[in-house]
Amino acid sequence: MKIDLISILPEFFDSLDLSLIGRAQQDGLLEIRRHNLRDFTSDKHRSVDSPPAGGGAGMVMKPEPWALALEYVLAQPGENSVNQSATERPVLIIPTPSGELFTQQAAQELSEQTHLVFAPARFEGIDERFTDWASDLCEVRRLSIGDYVLNGGESAVVVMVEAITRLIPGVIGNEASLEEESHSDGLLEYPVYTKPAHWRGQQIPDVLLSGNHARIEAWRRSQAEERTQRIRPDLWERPQSC
Repeated sequence: MKIDLISILPEFFDSLDLSLIGRAQQDGLLEIRRHNLRDFTSDKHRSVDSPPAGGGAGMVMKPEPWALALEYVLAQPGENSVNQSATERPVLIIPTPSGELFTQQAAQELSEQTHLVFAPARFEGIDERFTDWASDLCEVRRLSIGDYVLNGGESAVVVMVEAITRLIPGVIGNEASLEEESHSDGLLEYPVYTKPAHWRGQQIPDVLLSGNHARIEAWRRSQAEERTQRIRPDLWERPQSC
């Protein structure tokens, strides 16, 4: 997979060079490229924002630097062994509180793509004409990681990139663990424990020490259901996966 990150703060994404995602890049499973939006400006101040049309508070990001940046990244070939058909449309992801909710299902869908471009905005967002224009070049998805507002979209990009890329085959060493995580089947994950069996007056549930895998599986399922009902009743009310 090829991922392009366009931002006025490209250094924000340095954490993506660490741990499993960093190793996936070294192994050629991922190619993550950072681009400074200000490199696509033409004035001496490298300005990317302007007052909103119609008045109002804050500033709005101009469409032209974003358009030039997107044209640039779409024209660049991959540097690693990333396969992409010339007919495939890249996916442009715009993090925004006004977008659809980013879920585990969305992460799974996006992990199957070959080219993702992230456009995190600052200020009051990006001129809407850019989004309309970009839809001729890409599949555009406006995504929100939650019902709150951040200073900029870079934090949301890091969250989404990590959630997406860990689902790419080969990124996680034990891929079977992905099947038992929270939200993988519509439930929160069950409680987990490790040795020793006794710790500071607390004990691991006896069923986990029984060696009976059927009982353990049933206990974990019941714990996941109870936890979901108690903590996230909104999830529990949705149709459950079997």
